[in-house]
Amino acid sequence: MMSLAYPWLLLLALLPLLFLVRRHSKQAADAPVIPVGHWLSGLPGVSSSGQATPRWRRLLLLLAWLCLVVAIARPQHVGEQIQMPVSGRDLMLVVDISPSMDEKDMVLHGRGIDRLEAVKRVLDEFIDHREGDRLGLILFGTEPYVQAPLTFDRETVRTLLHESGIGMAGRATAIGDAIGLSVKRLRDRPQDQRVVVLLTDGANTAGQLTPDKATEIAQAASVRIYTVGIGADSMVQRGLLGTRRVNPSRDLDEDLLTRMAEQTGGRYFRARSLPELEMIYDSINQLEPIEQEGQFYRPVTELYVWPASAAVGFWLILLATRLGCGIRRKADDPEANNG
Repeated sequence: MMSLAYPWLLLLALLPLLFLVRRHSKQAADAPVIPVGHWLSGLPGVSSSGQATPRWRRLLLLLAWLCLVVAIARPQHVGEQIQMPVSGRDLMLVVDISPSMDEKDMVLHGRGIDRLEAVKRVLDEFIDHREGDRLGLILFGTEPYVQAPLTFDRETVRTLLHESGIGMAGRATAIGDAIGLSVKRLRDRPQDQRVVVLLTDGANTAGQLTPDKATEIAQAASVRIYTVGIGADSMVQRGLLGTRRVNPSRDLDEDLLTRMAEQTGGRYFRARSLPELEMIYDSINQLEPIEQEGQFYRPVTELYVWPASAAVGFWLILLATRLGCGIRRKADDPEANNG
């Protein structure tokens, strides 16, 4: 809807009526004279001598004045009411992108996809559901990297996740360093809102900080860690001598992930398939509910530039016509031409 920030300023539109002068003569005409002072007496449409002014110029002058009054009253467009949460979670997604995540033991529509692709698909919907939360993204391999700091911009987090690739952060798995970096990013946030979701398919094989030490730091900082171990328990591999069944998750350290979650007040989940992974993130949504009640605001768009521009346009037209008349009078004046 439309509104005015200072509607009482519209009373200025009546100001010219207080200085309207009627002069009765053969060529007299009604002319609004605005009290602008001697320093504006030479502007187009402003008469200090009471000399008759063409009606169309007086009309343009009046329109310019009205547009100026509307502009200073600050017209605005007020949008629909939008609800904002009072507070949400500060949730850091910590995703393993080491080469082992390239294992194609996840199934989608009858075809095998790698673990990272499965994570991207499930996290895409998870990110959609976290409206009102600050989300961050850390990718880790040999080293952890903050791909997206905590932000309400879920679309950016989603884009950066989809742009991630296997092996970008190195070929090892530094779980301890990844948790340490996430705690560092969360420690300045409110204590009851700090959450980490760690997803990995292996064991800690690199880094300066051990996972147990990182867990102690997280516990001291009141950071809850939800750990997700991804990878099927068995799959069929084809080789030169035929097929054989193997365990692609033999390197997954479930004891470590369980210990990290329980020590910080979180939970450990095991994702052996894409449906299980989807259920896990549904469970995390229930364990860390989104704040529903909040404050409301209406987006406001300022529109004063349009009447202000119209006022300037009217004044420029008056100025151009005044200069044009002055040039014509000078050209028609014999004395001026002789001089």
